This record gives sequence, structure tokens and C-alpha cells, in this order.
Amino acid sequence: MSRFIVRLSLVIAQRAAAKSVSLPKTRVTAFIRPVSTSSGLQSLTRYNAMTDWQKTLTSEQYVVTREKGTEMPFSGLYLNHSEVGMYHCVCCDTPLFSSEAKYDSGTGWPAFKEAHGTWERDESHASIIRRPDNTLGSAETEVICKHCDAHLGHAFEDGPDPTGQRFCINSVSLNFRPRESREPRPGDQ
Repeated sequence: MSRFIVRLSLVIAQRAAAKSVSLPKTRVTAFIRPVSTSSGLQSLTRYNAMTDWQKTLTSEQYVVTREKGTEMPFSGLYLNHSEVGMYHCVCCDTPLFSSEAKYDSGTGWPAFKEAHGTWERDESHASIIRRPDNTLGSAETEVICKHCDAHLGHAFEDGPDPTGQRFCINSVSLNFRPRESREPRPGDQ
């Protein structure tokens, strides 16, 4: 799937380059992103554009989290994972999903009913953001990390009760941390 996306983006880039050659020189491209030069403003994320993600991530993690790729279905490390704990962002280590919200959706990717920090569908305290995603021609909702803008997967409205949500997340965008056991030790009161 990620190869398809890379090829599709190359075709689009080539067509855009071919069209820009034939356009008048006075036209401004639509892909310019406005940048603030105010010294008082900081990035809303913990990481800035100078972070070298290619040095800190594996090639597969980089393609999925930074280039919005998708791992192959039924291939992820956490698809059938059932240990109790928390799933963190592979880029910035922010807690994203609890194992208690994980379920088997049968889609080929780890699925969660809700993001960690969600309260009755209120995600203002969660560490994820939803964005509209129309890259493959259909309207979907992309799920990204609120702290580092890592692409995690997509959200759908066909999940189980009570939330009705299905967060379909790429395993390579996650790191799992098991819950520490709180068994009493000898001598503890």
C-alpha cells in the first residue's frame, strides 16, 4: 500500500511540474505554506522542522509516521497483542491508547474504541488530533499525534458500543509499555 502511495505522489508531482512549465511566470503556486517570522511564537508541537526523523526512526516507521504511509494489513506487531499496558507514540513517546480500549476489529490493524484521555467522546485531553484526509479519493479521518504530528492511522464511526469509534492504527507508529505489576513485596505494609 505504501508503494502505491509513493507512486501516486510521484505521478501527481510530475504532472504538477509539467503544468507549471506551461503556466505564466506571474502565477504563485498553491503549495506555499505561510511562515510567521515573529520571534515570540513557538511551534505548537514539541518538535520543530529541524528534527531529523530519518535518524531516529526505522525506515518503515518514517514512511508511516512522517510520510503518511500504511503498513500491510495483518502484518503489525500489535495486531494480536493482548498484554495489559499503554501504547505510546513511536516518535515522541506520548501515551496514546490503553490496552483496555483495544479490540479485534478484523480489519488487519490494531483497533481501539477510544484514545487515552477521552471522556465521553470528549478528546480535548487526549493526545491525538483528527484531520480530514482525502488523499485516496474518499473522505476519511486521519489520526495524528497531538505532540509531534506523527501519522498514526485513521478513525471510523463503525466501532463497538458505547463509543461507536474505531481507531485503526498502524503498529509501527506505536511502542507498547506493559503495566507495572503492583504485587506486594515482602516487608511492604
